Amino acid sequence: MCGIIGMVCKEKFESNDVIKMLKRLEYRGYDSFGIATDSGLFEKEIGEIKAVQNNFCKQAISHTRWSTHGRVTKANAHPHKDCTGNITIVHNGIIENYLELKKQLPKHVFVSETDTEVIAHYLEEKTRTKPIRDAITDFMKDAQGTFSVVVMIKGDENLYAFKRGSPLSLGLMKDGHVIASDIYAFSDKTDKAIFFNEDEFAIVTEKDYEFYRLIGNTLNPVTKDIITVKWSGCEEKKNFNHYMIKEIYEEPAVVERLINSLNTEQNSDLEKMKKLMTEAKRIVFVASGTSYHATLLGVYFLNKVGVEAHAIIASEFRNFYLVDKETLIVAVTQSGETMDVIEALHGMKDKGAKIASLVNVPYSTIQRMSNVSINIEAGQEICVAATKSFVNQVVCLAYLASMFEKKNSVEQVSKSIKHIFSQEEKIKQIAKSLAKHDDIYVIGRGFLYPIAREIALKIKEISYIHAEGMMGGELKHGTLALIEEGTPVLVLMGGKNEIVSNAMEVKARGGRIIEIGGNGVMGEFISIDAEDKLSSALSAAVIGQLLTYYIALEKGLPIDKPRNLAKVCTTK
Repeated sequence: MCGIIGMVCKEKFESNDVIKMLKRLEYRGYDSFGIATDSGLFEKEIGEIKAVQNNFCKQAISHTRWSTHGRVTKANAHPHKDCTGNITIVHNGIIENYLELKKQLPKHVFVSETDTEVIAHYLEEKTRTKPIRDAITDFMKDAQGTFSVVVMIKGDENLYAFKRGSPLSLGLMKDGHVIASDIYAFSDKTDKAIFFNEDEFAIVTEKDYEFYRLIGNTLNPVTKDIITVKWSGCEEKKNFNHYMIKEIYEEPAVVERLINSLNTEQNSDLEKMKKLMTEAKRIVFVASGTSYHATLLGVYFLNKVGVEAHAIIASEFRNFYLVDKETLIVAVTQSGETMDVIEALHGMKDKGAKIASLVNVPYSTIQRMSNVSINIEAGQEICVAATKSFVNQVVCLAYLASMFEKKNSVEQVSKSIKHIFSQEEKIKQIAKSLAKHDDIYVIGRGFLYPIAREIALKIKEISYIHAEGMMGGELKHGTLALIEEGTPVLVLMGGKNEIVSNAMEVKARGGRIIEIGGNGVMGEFISIDAEDKLSSALSAAVIGQLLTYYIALEKGLPIDKPRNLAKVCTTK
């Protein structure tokens, strides 16, 4: 959620250079955008990022907003200014005590409904009696919540940036510096980056930078490591109409890339993770959304090889789980920046717990919080709906489980997924008919239950159709009352007689059966060519992804950027 760009260069650059970088952050989700430059441009708009009035500048800050405080209006879009117009800021996060801070500024005129504007007026008030560095230090001490902020001041050659709980990085270019909430923003500018840690503050010019860390009430200088970033994946749609279908078709290749990586350069980290699992008395996975469904499958595969593990939704972790020095927490997250997961991990090392993680974005916050981390090698994923990252999360977890029985069970996945693509025309026809319905149900048992939930989630978020994924055995405990003539039910066939019985219960009530992995005994079917449970599960997941895509296409929906959703959830 929200994207931040701040750039300062030795030579003048075009304001639309910053807009181009901002567009690289579109996938994070937004409802409005804005830009301010040191040459006087100040523009804010609702809706799609587009080119602005081009002017030349040496400093610029820009932002995509995902509304949390205040409606979607131009006034609420960023950047925000103070009363004098000299201080301009962009901000990602939530200032939880902004109303309390606002009460301390009774003489200031506010023009928006946001928590962000308070920051600009707070700094204005403080800089009446002290330098900006001290004013920012005071804000960091007084503010509660999460924030990454970039400040531009009229007549000042510096940009000021600081963060707590929200990602921020500094890209080192030949002729200047760029500050961004996501390293992908400057992937075409430089491969050299510095990552902000908690409560760090930087003063950035076109030539240099200084980093400080707030410890207690004192701002202490810190030395930062420069990281050489390895860019992977291609973010262009090429000949595809949407990123979603492109990313689905990339799945066989990214699976093979991941397996090669796990066999070679990441194998030592896998061994470390296995060792942590062996030593732990309690293993708990924490994740959100699609990643949570991947962990449910991971738990299944681990339990099958005698490794007891549990999966908990990250936002509920602290309500349900006791942690001590014998606990291993495994965080699974595509972005590595999911706020609910970060919140779940905070303070866990102080209790003696070890942290492992599976992430897709290198150098992310959660990767840096971990004792050991595996990169799932899916490449950049632009579509809000996770597809290829889900597949690689599951493959990685299955590979990890296979290490406990020295039996590799991941080699057939790529072949099985390719078989699904050969049935695309049949999937299109089924999707076209499903687009007319208001409700779709998905049932599975055992290792296919998490896939049922994942398919239902995809249908909801991309197709805007109410969908429910459930254990087949739970149908008779309530949901069967909703089945009527023509109600579509996707049945994930896994070789178990029980799921056939569940499907027959649906058929007896007039429901429409669509077999995923069956042979058409009960109705329509889409075949699966798989010799093992992992390949079977992921083949079913890919069928669900394609069905969802073509349902949404039939309905004319914004597939890559569904309403009200963001790719990276950096708020609680």
